[in-house]
Amino acid sequence: MQGNNNGTLARRIIDVVLTVLMLCLMAYQVTGTLLHEWIGIAMTLMVIIHQILNRKWYGAFFKGKYNAYRIINTILTVLVVLSFAFTAVCGMSMSTHAVPFLYGILKISFARRMHLSMSVWSFILMGLHLGVHIPAITAKIKMPGKLKTLLGIIFCALAGTGLFLFLRSVMTQYMFFRSAFAFFDYERSGISVFGENILIMIFWVFTGTHVALLCGKNNGKEEGKNNTLISVIYVMAAVILGLVLHFAVP
Repeated sequence: MQGNNNGTLARRIIDVVLTVLMLCLMAYQVTGTLLHEWIGIAMTLMVIIHQILNRKWYGAFFKGKYNAYRIINTILTVLVVLSFAFTAVCGMSMSTHAVPFLYGILKISFARRMHLSMSVWSFILMGLHLGVHIPAITAKIKMPGKLKTLLGIIFCALAGTGLFLFLRSVMTQYMFFRSAFAFFDYERSGISVFGENILIMIFWVFTGTHVALLCGKNNGKEEGKNNTLISVIYVMAAVILGLVLHFAVP
């Protein structure tokens, strides 16, 4: 039991590290090319370590029953790993600092477009993946109902703002291969860039959290029914807020 707890803690720590590294990778205009490449290498190594620690999960891949939560978690896990892999390989094929000996292993025009797309998908999927684990992580935290509601409203507002920022960003162009080149505003402050990326990630984490709650994760039957309605309201409110801001703000 102690070994399982240690393994879970190690994975949670790595999840936090991966989140920080991902936010740094999405802030290319702040880090610059050299640091961006080395952060990418660190991210790749951490992902590999995470998969090694997660080997028991893969061993049980074809065992047991699959409920809604397990299906969603499995799909997200596989997609996250694949998107990370594509992003890493394409990034290394364009590397001129960290691993220059791998430069050109893929056609540069293909690698650039694929790297841009997969980096955004990795960002989104990682947020969703983190979100579906939030109910399990916070299951033992007890708080008053009013405080829980207040926090829910606050995160709903932050998530809606994050969706607004996502819709007005160039990420939507990258993720669907609509742009072969990255466009960055180098005049923006690092705080502004990181703040925007954090808010965007909050939307996907928020969505993933309520998807898990909709699946009844870590809830009793009655509590699960109540959370289903609340989760639907929260997600719809965040989406509506994001869309309203998107069409109202010039």
